[in-house]
Amino acid sequence: MKSIIQPVKGTRDFYPEDMALRNYLLGKIRKVSESFGYQEYEGPFLEKLDLYAAKSGDELVNQQSYVFKDRGGEELTLRPELTPTLARMVAQRQKELAFPLRWWSFGPFWRYERPQRGRTREFFQWNIDLIGANSPEGDAELIAIACTFFKEVGLGADKVRIAANSRRLMEAELNALGIPPEMRDGVFRVIDRRDKLSPSEWEAYALSLGLSAEQFAGLRRLLADPDLWKKSEDLRRAFAVIERLGFQDYVEYDAAVIRGLTYYTGIVFEAQDRNGGRAIFGGGHYDNLVGDVGGDPLAGVGFAMGDVMISIVLNSYGLLPELKPRPADVLVTVFDEEALLDAYALSADLRQAGLRVAVYPETAKLQKQLKYADRIGVRYVLIAGPDERAAGKVTVKDLLNRTQETVNRDEVGQFLANSLAEVGAV
Repeated sequence: MKSIIQPVKGTRDFYPEDMALRNYLLGKIRKVSESFGYQEYEGPFLEKLDLYAAKSGDELVNQQSYVFKDRGGEELTLRPELTPTLARMVAQRQKELAFPLRWWSFGPFWRYERPQRGRTREFFQWNIDLIGANSPEGDAELIAIACTFFKEVGLGADKVRIAANSRRLMEAELNALGIPPEMRDGVFRVIDRRDKLSPSEWEAYALSLGLSAEQFAGLRRLLADPDLWKKSEDLRRAFAVIERLGFQDYVEYDAAVIRGLTYYTGIVFEAQDRNGGRAIFGGGHYDNLVGDVGGDPLAGVGFAMGDVMISIVLNSYGLLPELKPRPADVLVTVFDEEALLDAYALSADLRQAGLRVAVYPETAKLQKQLKYADRIGVRYVLIAGPDERAAGKVTVKDLLNRTQETVNRDEVGQFLANSLAEVGAV
């Protein structure tokens, strides 16, 4: 027996029920994004490697990206994230665009990571950014968008939180500890990995980067101070906006949130599941990204949320809707060979009436066709035998209520449209 070829490791097959979930998330994302005045955009799935090499950090480029050479010898990568692409697109038309820009996208990304629960190598991701606004209030808007999404899908502040910090605040505190600027990125990685390592491993990692025992002790004190945020004007102003918007129950200060990507320069934030601390998304403020790809310096703030983890979190709280995709509203059966062409003509008339219509594509026993309609979730089945065709009639069978009614052929479209409207199907 031949073995079935398996999909590439870390990828997913999207059967219709899986697509229904993906489209459900997309619908919520679109609704929330547009409610704040954001426009949809998209970039290419392939990018030049040098777009990321100087902007996303060595780990993302050298360990997590799918990199290959094209036939011309140029190094390309399947996009591992979208912010550098966004910056490039903005730089290309910077003189033509009206700032601040509010853009969002939902599309596929690839990272060569070890597949595990909540993490795949191919995933879909919501990216949303405010470009050209250099204020804590702009940063607060993105956090508010995330809170609005959580409310929209039923995740209250008792289930999720958004932990926020400021890189500028942490830089000032590291300077006060005598940690030189050239060690800053390394120390940020130390902070970012605290929850990923055991206490002893974390300390060993910090000391291996050149921190003294005294500096490490000072770093631990910083991370344990719940009022450190009050030293940051940016955080004070952002939290004030969040409170006025009514989302203060969602948002908390957390000095351990620093984000791993090197282009973040100001407020950073991360959404977490309160039951287990799973990270749902991350984002933050950046100052230099557009300038780094050839445009004029332009600040921005954004976040990215993958579809895998948010689906897991929603499922853990029983918040995933019951999604039963129906390919059609109506199935036109084929009574016999003579009825085949008339069935297709009837289906065309019904589509003109705005209905989703499938035709059984061959002659078969009526019972088999009815079972097929039931399995795919079609509610209404049309039957036209010789007597009905001769009289210009069609029998409409309601599989849910187990009822049927004979209708004039030229009135069946309106009859079905009215019936579906009554049950909320159209």
